[in-house]
Amino acid sequence: MKLFVDNLTHVDFSYLHPQRGLMGESWEVQLVLEGKLDEQGMICDFGVVKKRIKTWLDTHVDHMLVVATGMSRLSWQQSTGETQVDWTYPTGERFVCKAPDQAIALIPVMEIQQQAVAKWCETQLLALFPEQVESLELRFVAEAIEGAFYHYSHGLQQHRGNCQRIAHGHRSRMQVRVDQKRRQDLELYWSQQFEDIYLGTQAHLLSSEDNHALFVYEAPQGRFELLLPMRCCYMMETETTVEQIADHLAQAIKSEYPDSTIEVRAYEGVGKGAIATK
Repeated sequence: MKLFVDNLTHVDFSYLHPQRGLMGESWEVQLVLEGKLDEQGMICDFGVVKKRIKTWLDTHVDHMLVVATGMSRLSWQQSTGETQVDWTYPTGERFVCKAPDQAIALIPVMEIQQQAVAKWCETQLLALFPEQVESLELRFVAEAIEGAFYHYSHGLQQHRGNCQRIAHGHRSRMQVRVDQKRRQDLELYWSQQFEDIYLGTQAHLLSSEDNHALFVYEAPQGRFELLLPMRCCYMMETETTVEQIADHLAQAIKSEYPDSTIEVRAYEGVGKGAIATK
């Protein structure tokens, strides 16, 4: 017998792509359990399945910088509760992230891909379930999006939860309306501006030397530092919450169409976001 759970949860995180560099990502989670029936006629209760899988993913993947330790040009070190990752872009530019251990996931794979990460998770998740569960299959699936979308990373210093981590992100879409008319050309334009971008807050920028940006801040979980090429950054005056992102986009588009009503629906990963109207 098999038990399946579609759309069990989703994970939002950032990772290092071997060519594109820091990328935000969002994956939906699907699960199949195989095993024997217990005295209740079940393999495992749906409520138990969802809670255990979500809790584990929240601890080990979600809102983290996920790093494939088999990448070329990569080194890392861990000491006194902190992890530092150093990587060199194919163009020779540097990436350095130093953060509390809970903010960085080191995964023993060559590259962060859906199947490879799922297999790594499976080897650890099976131990969470009773003996009648004999095997477990996890699948990560990217949301099907019609139209433009973008990958972005950020960190929210003021957030009390895991969004405070300096290098986590999302794969997102947006909807733009000018005088209630959908404008996919504007959606494509802004998605291209934000593709593979780090949305940085001006107050977090400590220096911008040698074409690199250094972001540093203290948050409840600890001290966070991030160095990456300036060309990969888009600066905002505010914290980069999805509400502020939507407002920023609406203001920018309003400046081009001052006599029109602008509505921007900005997504933060899968199925959630903010609406700004100008």
